[in-house]
Amino acid sequence: MKTAPALPQPVTVADTAAAIRTEGLRKVYPRGQDGLVALDGLDLTVHQGEFFGLLGTNGAGKSTTIGMLTTLVTPTAGSAWVAGHEVSADPVGVKSRIGVVSQGNTLDRALTVLDNLAFRGRYFGMTAPAARHRALELLEQFALADKASAKAHQLSGGQARRVMIGRALMHLPKVLFLDEPTAGVDPQAREDLWQIIGSLHEGGQTVVLTTHYLDEAEALCQRLAVIDHGHLLACDTPEAIKETSGAQTVITVRYDAAADPVKDAVRRIPGGPHDVVVDGPTVRVRTTRPDGVLGHLLREGGAAGLTVRDAATTPPSLQSAFLTLTGRDYKP
Repeated sequence: MKTAPALPQPVTVADTAAAIRTEGLRKVYPRGQDGLVALDGLDLTVHQGEFFGLLGTNGAGKSTTIGMLTTLVTPTAGSAWVAGHEVSADPVGVKSRIGVVSQGNTLDRALTVLDNLAFRGRYFGMTAPAARHRALELLEQFALADKASAKAHQLSGGQARRVMIGRALMHLPKVLFLDEPTAGVDPQAREDLWQIIGSLHEGGQTVVLTTHYLDEAEALCQRLAVIDHGHLLACDTPEAIKETSGAQTVITVRYDAAADPVKDAVRRIPGGPHDVVVDGPTVRVRTTRPDGVLGHLLREGGAAGLTVRDAATTPPSLQSAFLTLTGRDYKP
């Protein structure tokens, strides 16, 4: 029986408690008299084997953060370590230990899918047989074995993104960076990518994700860092961020007629203060103390002769947490 070529072993470095650590990381771009502060003193830790997300709107500083962690952007001040190597002092050491999947399609259109992966393996020092074996293994893992001989331009958006993830994993990186991995793909391809990324993490891969999709961040990430205007506003599990940010529950009741008769009563809901809005037949209450609010609305409506047509309680979400933290809605 023919023995498969040996795969490269994961690069060993001194054990550290974190896959990523930053201290006072800062980036100022030249602009005007004082410059543009893109990131201002970031202290962050990502644990080995963790699925970690960076959340923020355009211009928040998350792309600058990823750029510095992957050695593409030079820090103005502070330090960052990735897989035990300082990004400014040892960029080559960092590059050999990370895999990066950018938002845009960076596949070589002149090469086959197989060669796109195999050439990346050769770049990292793998022998030709080992690179081909590893490439075929990844294509099989990502359900792309039938596309091995296809050219990159013949792939769908979701297929191309899967190939890019496979290419980034060729050299068994310590940390995988994913920048908007599901942007621009159809819903089914997005679900497929979620499963692939999730299975990689289950296998022990450290993953750092940037995304514009709040549901994606909540579904995939164990912890999230919320960044806004270059500042770290929160760093915790999605549930903890919702709880500690003061994100509000929204209780909505729609009556069969204008809610004016209960307007004064609903503004005296116990446990307040609450944010109460009465709009025609609809009463909407935003509160951090939702217990008993819906029952109060139902009782007051009944006492005023109103019939409830609809009622809903929406628990705190990342959207409401972001609103509370930044003072504005999350708009990618």
